[in-house]
Amino acid sequence: MLSKIKSIALNGLDGSLVEIQTDISNGIPDFEIVGLPDASIKEAKKRVNAAIKNSGFEFPNKKILINLAPANIRKEGSSFDLAMAAGILIAIGKTPQIDLDKLASSIFIGELSLDGKLNRTNGILPMCIEAKELGIKTVILPKANANEASIISELNIIPVSNIEELVQYLNKEKNIPRFINNNFLFNENYNMDFAEVKGQENVKRALEITAAGGHNCLMIGSPGSGKTMMAKRLVTILPELTINEAMEITKIHSISGELKKDGLIMNRPFRMPHHTVPISTIIGGGRIPVPGEISLAHFGVLFLDELTEFS
Repeated sequence: MLSKIKSIALNGLDGSLVEIQTDISNGIPDFEIVGLPDASIKEAKKRVNAAIKNSGFEFPNKKILINLAPANIRKEGSSFDLAMAAGILIAIGKTPQIDLDKLASSIFIGELSLDGKLNRTNGILPMCIEAKELGIKTVILPKANANEASIISELNIIPVSNIEELVQYLNKEKNIPRFINNNFLFNENYNMDFAEVKGQENVKRALEITAAGGHNCLMIGSPGSGKTMMAKRLVTILPELTINEAMEITKIHSISGELKKDGLIMNRPFRMPHHTVPISTIIGGGRIPVPGEISLAHFGVLFLDELTEFS
């Protein structure tokens, strides 16, 4: 019994298509995942097993082999849980009414809880952007990510709550309408204004030139003279974000788990890291590379207070 379904892997700020190939055969019961998975994907064996059982389905007591193709690209994160669970259920015949043509143009994204529910997953927006570019029509994902994914209006966003609801959808027993949200633009007003600054005419003129030309600015002055106060207000005199700029900022924040609200970030970011943070926090990176403060300040302001204290 073999099934093939699709998902998306993140590689930095971009995504790449991954085919989840599930083979179930007779033999000594075993569950193996191959295709350069990281530790969190290997742990998915326990999550998928418990989630399927706790959703009222029988987990196959057979030899299960899942291949994440292409096998030469490293896969990271827990977003493949839903795809692997769906692959197993399809392979053992729990979805006899499934539309194979529709399945071929769909991707599955989501992390599973042990009770079969789907948890919110980071990086949904860049995954959906990649899916659109690859010609994918439908994205099946956790309900908690539906608002974020609906930014990409060309995709059919199908939000599901748990495995049982997924099986009902695949068997056409339950109709889950395409999720549409037209209220995803958060064009909030800043809670401060550059016009509030009194005096400091020379510094204000320097910051206006900085904003107009996109320049760096070094402010030197005694404590309490207003350096931080004016730096925080610099974003309020920058031009409004374009949709493409907002999409790029939101994508970076989605990958880093910094997305506080569903939908596009329409305010320019202001980042003020402390001088004691490690260098990887500033420039990004790590064992699993994530954006640093420089990237999170993209199209906004990066303020390094007490500059000489930074390593």
